[in-house]
Amino acid sequence: MLPKDILIKRIKNELKECERSFRHKFKYSKKIDLPFEIIVKLIDAPGPIWKDGKLETKYEHELKIIITDSYPYQTPIVRWQSEIFHPNIMPPEDGGYVCTKLLDKWTFNSNLVAFIKGIEVLLASPNPKSPFENDTCTRAAEYFNKYVYNPAEKRRKKPIIIGENGKN
Repeated sequence: MLPKDILIKRIKNELKECERSFRHKFKYSKKIDLPFEIIVKLIDAPGPIWKDGKLETKYEHELKIIITDSYPYQTPIVRWQSEIFHPNIMPPEDGGYVCTKLLDKWTFNSNLVAFIKGIEVLLASPNPKSPFENDTCTRAAEYFNKYVYNPAEKRRKKPIIIGENGKN
């Protein structure tokens, strides 16, 4: 375990790096106590939801990251906070657990930026061969065993550039 003052400094540095690296929104207390909670709103991160009897893609999701005093030797804990239809992510009403097998190679040198990038990859790439054993995740696995999830990339509108004469 890291000494508390060093761990807190590391967490602060990693949060700054997250805010520089992503468009996502991060909400947390400025005073760091352990366990430390971070609410992350993923922006432009495609993930499947089930709405009105069909699969749709949602581009904003919310999750809670909990960092314990065992960090960085242990991965953070994640709880999904928004609607989802995914074999590897439980909906919030079922506990919001997120399969972090993708982070099996987590080491002392891993960080929150890599962790969040891993969550983004998992979100867009459901693995129906390894679902959580609950009703929603099992149904999602059955669906994704039949149909490949290929989310459309959300296109940002290009800015209109106005020339010197006021016309584009």
